[in-house]
Amino acid sequence: MLKMYRTLMAAGEPVLTRILERRSLKGKEDETRMGERKGKPGLERPDGQLVWLHAASVGEAQSALILIEELLAKNTSMHALVTTGTVTSAKMMAKNLPERAFHQFYPLDHPDWVANFMNHWHPDLVLWMESELWPNMLAEIKERNIPAALVNARLSSKSYRFWKMAGGSTRKILNTFSLVLAQTEKDARRYQSLKAHNVITTDNIKYSAAALPFDEQSLTNLSSMCGRRPVWLYASTHDGEEDMACRIHQILKHTMPELLTIIVPRHPERRGDIMTVCEENKLQACLRGDNHNLPNPDDEIYIADTLGELGLFYRLAPIACIGRCFSNDGGGGHNPIEAMQLNCAVLFGPNVQNLQEIYDEINLSQSALPVANETELIETLRYLLENPKALHDIQSKALIFAQDKANVLDRVMQALDPLLEQSGITKRAA
Repeated sequence: MLKMYRTLMAAGEPVLTRILERRSLKGKEDETRMGERKGKPGLERPDGQLVWLHAASVGEAQSALILIEELLAKNTSMHALVTTGTVTSAKMMAKNLPERAFHQFYPLDHPDWVANFMNHWHPDLVLWMESELWPNMLAEIKERNIPAALVNARLSSKSYRFWKMAGGSTRKILNTFSLVLAQTEKDARRYQSLKAHNVITTDNIKYSAAALPFDEQSLTNLSSMCGRRPVWLYASTHDGEEDMACRIHQILKHTMPELLTIIVPRHPERRGDIMTVCEENKLQACLRGDNHNLPNPDDEIYIADTLGELGLFYRLAPIACIGRCFSNDGGGGHNPIEAMQLNCAVLFGPNVQNLQEIYDEINLSQSALPVANETELIETLRYLLENPKALHDIQSKALIFAQDKANVLDRVMQALDPLLEQSGITKRAA
């Protein structure tokens, strides 16, 4: 199976090129950096040691940011290369990467493109922070004897079944990693079943994330404009959830006429569609935009169509419903910890299957409130907005839960210490 895959990818350059071209037409690729997707570097390699972290998604990229700070502190002359596969994650990295860290797009898994990438960067250590396992790249890492770890590892039941069927090919791929740091015990058991080496459960690095940043002046401006208005936030929304937020607002405003509903879409480029939804619901809406427009007293919906400002709105709103739990795509959920860290009362719907383990723990601790449907969400919002003590109680439970999870990074760094020594990034203490 593995041999067949590598043969097909070697012959597939025209197909891969067409895929990139189609993605570019849809705005899913950066046209100015398409060479990086073919293994052609966009930057010179810095002198000295280099650790490479690969994190395909926005969520894993945020986890990578947490880890990068710790790694760079271990060696003040080392640099960090971060690769991701999406335009959104690249923009986030451009805004948030620290000094001595830089971003490149991850190359597609054509053997020549992979070899070009590795020949240029030749990292001293590889930390892979996603569940997608690209055979050509991992084989290249293995052949070059580069120390590598799979960090913050998870494995869905669907992916587990696929890799289980692949048998020996899976073992060869996983043998690239001398260490697997799993998010949960269930993930760890699955990797062990696939014959991965040295599997340790460390929990999810997202739990260790520093609180999301915010601009103090922006918070002051928004707080002043909102005044004593009741406010709730629908964070990281997807298609279908903005319409739901509008319906909820229509009902709640009968008893709370000054209510402000804030919508922070997961993909800001959907701003036009969301404005249309507000118009169809006969609600006055305001786009924040690049000029950071403020809502007027008559605005009912405030659409925060900007990147990197979620921390601002978690600080502004006392209640946050976490998006992609009622969306038209079947849901999957988004990270609730970011809101809990910032003293938000968190609400979430039933479709959180992509982060089920996190939400299961939250349910056990009763530190957030599950809502089964739109009616329950309306009633829960009404109750919290009208009962300050109940709101304060759930906010406190959320904050305690987030603080209890804050030591995950220490466990991860402790597990990585032998690899850091092996790669020469750190030296064993005398």
